Amino acid sequence: MRRLGHKIGIVLWAAILGFAIALIPQGLWSALVVANLRTGAAIPWAVPIMAILLWLMLQYLSGRWAPRRTSDARRNSLRLRRISMQAFTWAVVAGALSIVALDGIWIVMARMVRMPGSVLPEMSNYPRLTVVAMVATGALVSPICEQAGIWGYCQTRLERKFPPLFAVLASALIFGLLPHPPMHAALLPKLLFFFLTGLTFSLMARLTNSILPGLVVHIGGILSFFVLVWPSDPARILVTENGIDAWFAIDLVQAAVFAALAIAAFMRLQRVVA
Repeated sequence: MRRLGHKIGIVLWAAILGFAIALIPQGLWSALVVANLRTGAAIPWAVPIMAILLWLMLQYLSGRWAPRRTSDARRNSLRLRRISMQAFTWAVVAGALSIVALDGIWIVMARMVRMPGSVLPEMSNYPRLTVVAMVATGALVSPICEQAGIWGYCQTRLERKFPPLFAVLASALIFGLLPHPPMHAALLPKLLFFFLTGLTFSLMARLTNSILPGLVVHIGGILSFFVLVWPSDPARILVTENGIDAWFAIDLVQAAVFAALAIAAFMRLQRVVA
């Protein structure tokens, strides 16, 4: 019983650490955006401030500064390391194929359960420079913090104490429990979707021992969903209202085919890094 309690404690600490690194900077960025827009939107001063804060965070997490006795542990936990170009390429290919499959999975779910949609805030009244700068920064803040927190610090701790499969699955589940857009979406489909998304990044981090490929795919995935997928959700016709049509079948095929291609790419990646 004591051993079980110890293992549960390890998982909980890894989750808390991952949540803190992933969420606190994002909350700070949201506060900076609100303050920037309220005090004057002509100059996007929140962007350079957040960039400096992110740089400082990554410097510390990667082992810089005191305490020196934890430098190596912090650097290894972050996993912000270079890998071979071949491994990087196959990891990005596997991740990109997974994102396309996840696009199809989400659309299929949105045809079965009404999804509220998630679009960028209305910012047409603000200067274009401010809008572009803030959207671009937002597309970086979330991937950087989540990759560092979940697939860096959280997953490395789990990998030290548990079999690789458990660490991969647990990290994916922890990611799935984070507060994700779209808000007010059906809980179980949303949890399943983000667990599968987390599984993609967990595998990439495990196989390459780096968060760099995941960071690239994460940024592309966020942009694709915010721009191409989620804004159309409210207009999707449920299959309970109109039955199964050609588009529903196409989305199912997209999910299945690209999932199979992603699995093949991950198998190739595994051979490359072996």
